[in-house]
Amino acid sequence: MHTKATLTGCRAPFRWLAAALAFLPLATYSQANIATDAADTWDGDAIARLQADMKSGATTSRELVRVFLARIDAIDKHGPALNSVIEVNPDALAIATQLDAERARSGARGPLHGIPILLKDNIDTADRMLTTAGSLALVNSRPSQDAFLVKKLREAGAVILGKTNLSEWANFRSTHSTSGWSARGGLTRNPYAVDRNSCGSSSGSGAAIAAYLAVAAVGSETDGSIVCPSGINGIVGIKPTVGLISRSGVIPISASQDTAGPMALSVADAVALLNAMAAPDPKDPASTVATRPAATDYGQFLKADGLRGVRVGVVRSLGGFDARVDKVFDEAVNAMRAQGAEIVDKVELKTGDKLGDDELNVLKYEFKDGLNKYLATRTDAPKTLAELIAFNEKEPRELEHFGQEIFTDTEAKGPLTSPEYRQISARAKRAAGRDGIDAALKKYKVDVLVSPTVGLAWKTDLVNGDHYTGGNSSQAAAVAGYPHITVPAGFVKGLPVGVSFIGTAWSEGKLIQYAYAYEQATRARRPPKL
Repeated sequence: MHTKATLTGCRAPFRWLAAALAFLPLATYSQANIATDAADTWDGDAIARLQADMKSGATTSRELVRVFLARIDAIDKHGPALNSVIEVNPDALAIATQLDAERARSGARGPLHGIPILLKDNIDTADRMLTTAGSLALVNSRPSQDAFLVKKLREAGAVILGKTNLSEWANFRSTHSTSGWSARGGLTRNPYAVDRNSCGSSSGSGAAIAAYLAVAAVGSETDGSIVCPSGINGIVGIKPTVGLISRSGVIPISASQDTAGPMALSVADAVALLNAMAAPDPKDPASTVATRPAATDYGQFLKADGLRGVRVGVVRSLGGFDARVDKVFDEAVNAMRAQGAEIVDKVELKTGDKLGDDELNVLKYEFKDGLNKYLATRTDAPKTLAELIAFNEKEPRELEHFGQEIFTDTEAKGPLTSPEYRQISARAKRAAGRDGIDAALKKYKVDVLVSPTVGLAWKTDLVNGDHYTGGNSSQAAAVAGYPHITVPAGFVKGLPVGVSFIGTAWSEGKLIQYAYAYEQATRARRPPKL
């Protein structure tokens, strides 16, 4: 155990860590001090720096876990009461202690050794935590094994600190839902303005990392569920190509669109998680396709001059919904130009007028098929979507704020062998991918498409549900299964604005290069004042 005097010798970005540790021996934590001691000096790239501090003995994994547990108590459960962490791991301190002992014996396993990570509560863990997708229907049931990505994180030495709240069932239950609300977890609040929404469905992952409740988190996306909460909470989110990260053990919506992905304070931190999770898994056919590139270290793409000579296609049609957001986006484009990028303005991204309807229908077909298969693996829980619908009808807390009309519509769908499903699935994939993103990249001879990520955080309204303030950057990449990265770009009246980098399948390396170069040139992220 290091003393306060020792820890104050840490490099500047971790002064908050030293100050927070000073409060740990107290019977109760000083909420005000722990909140304000998350100093403005934190500038991301935390994982490499924390590894250096643990290697030098300036701190330990156990001390890091203690700090973050204290911050969760002070900020998430009390104080601003963000309500982003649905459950903490009761074994986190013991795991960290074991990893510290291993480091002393044989050194670190790699960049994530001893690093506290949060997981969205739709990712299976076979430990003393639950995996519920925010639903009361699964609170008496535990997965029999870790999700494949969790196995990879544990092998890399990460400490699974806890689970984050989410939009229940990943926001696929009602057309009038409120993002960030679940019957089990309640409502997640935005750390930049607690009366505003944190978007979803990875709401808790976005809010928790923005508030420094862990070093990084894992979210999941079907359409927008990583990039929207990352953009609205002012952090980096990477939605990879479908199949780069295994989906086995992740509660499903769509076999063609679902993916997990990292959410972090910086591109470098997100890449460290991506490297650990990106691996083929025989249980997920999408992760073993022939087009999958060979294993690579995405850290090689962290190039500060990575925008030089790059042709950047500006998709104006994905903006225009708010002049203030457009101004921040224009500044982002100018920053890319200043870094040597060649800007190709007003690139048209055409996806047709049927994509929205087709996507929703595809998701309904795939959700019924995937969820029934997943529920069959859980004991003491509904075994089918039909049983889940019946459970919700009998449980008043489930339908307290909105209904389950998407569930009931989905239950009426047929199997994946039906001609309708095959037709609309092929049409949607073609419109978003070959005729959409790929066609735009080819026509304008650009390397990447950029746009605002999403509009400003809206005020949460549990009566009327979400009312998005603009932006639809996620849909084409989501339906095509292509990668999408969002990076903080600036603020409007204290609310974060993100900029999106979108490319073709398996182009994560290039997108990381462009996003990192932009991030390093602008350093636009600022912590919430809480």
